[in-house]
Amino acid sequence: MAGSSDFINELTWRGLIHQATTQGLAEHLGGAPRTAYAGFDPTADSLTVGNLVPIMMLAHWQRAGHRPIVLQGGGTGLIGDPSGKSAERQLLSRDQVRHNVEQQRTIFSQVLDLDAGGAARGEVMDNADWLSSIGYLEVLRDIGKHFSVNQMIARDSVATRLATREQGISYTEFSYMILQAYDFLHLQRTRGCTVQLGGADQWGNIVSGIDLIRRCVGADAFGVTAPLVTRSDGGKFGKSESGAVWLSAERTSPYRFFQFWLQTADADTAAYLRWFTFLSRQRIAELEGELSSAPQARAAQRALAAAVTEMFHGPTERERCEAAGRALFSGEVRKLDEAQVRQIAADLPQGTVSQAELAGEGFPVVDALIRCRLAKSKREAREFLTSGSVLLNGDSAAAESRLSAGNLLHGRFALLRRGKREWAALTLPE
Repeated sequence: MAGSSDFINELTWRGLIHQATTQGLAEHLGGAPRTAYAGFDPTADSLTVGNLVPIMMLAHWQRAGHRPIVLQGGGTGLIGDPSGKSAERQLLSRDQVRHNVEQQRTIFSQVLDLDAGGAARGEVMDNADWLSSIGYLEVLRDIGKHFSVNQMIARDSVATRLATREQGISYTEFSYMILQAYDFLHLQRTRGCTVQLGGADQWGNIVSGIDLIRRCVGADAFGVTAPLVTRSDGGKFGKSESGAVWLSAERTSPYRFFQFWLQTADADTAAYLRWFTFLSRQRIAELEGELSSAPQARAAQRALAAAVTEMFHGPTERERCEAAGRALFSGEVRKLDEAQVRQIAADLPQGTVSQAELAGEGFPVVDALIRCRLAKSKREAREFLTSGSVLLNGDSAAAESRLSAGNLLHGRFALLRRGKREWAALTLPE
């Protein structure tokens, strides 16, 4: 375990610091172990890879000997954070928020040690436990009086919305920063929490909490934010062709999760290795060297995918994802079990075939190529088959080949490959 003052050095090396309160922070962290928190909105029953940075910040905090608190927004989730939003959020019901909070809890234990002994023991809390019990008059009298409307309007999260007349901002979302600041104050009073961690878009809210603590209890508090994750091509991080990439297997299969990281662009890989893994500086330097000297080998992307997949899905699933990838590369897909084939098929361009089409002489592979969008016409499909560039479930397919129920993988799937890389799945619906 690193020394308790090494947190800032580690995050600086990993490029995970965007802003930080500089006055007294280093000295504060160099003393006794401290407590920090990061908040997470329960807008869904899982979190996406876009939420991974603040989780990693908490993990580095714990590895430096400090105590991390995961704060779930069971209370603030009923309001909605306007930060980074161009329009009003759709409000969730209390039951929806409660369900999402419960479902998200297991995610944090994949990265943080919530059973650690001593000062570094992690904790998961829900701000509904205190926000639900304070009254409106109490908020106005004891909290609201410390906030300047002029300063609140100047915050980026509010100013951006006010500049857009068509959208504007409701009083509900305008009040969000007051509640988040109160969270910081409550944790300072009840847990001795002195540091808030978050993304760059949270800086205004963090500063509001620091100021509220200073006004109410006269104590010092601090904040550290990480840069918002971007992609070198300008695309939005955390999105794949099939949608958002989630941290739970119920939302995103381990195979699809592994493939998301494996497909990271060369220009982004070095940064992602630092941000999203705990690999050592030496190992990351080695991978950066391989990325520069032999980018076609994609060793750095494979290490990234392996590390993050194992973190959230365990070593067994990581090995299964790697095995599935090797099978697709070699074409030897018959060795894969049903769960692996199912995950692969879900991640490929797809078509369906009926029992009736498989009966009798079977379904022509010529038509299968068209249905899976591996060929645009029967003429093109026949050319691919005649040239020997098509595999059906790992076996070479000819122009006259037909697919029957008997040669489906696990009774449901046909995996077709055109050329060396273009795969698609033909599936018999359940």
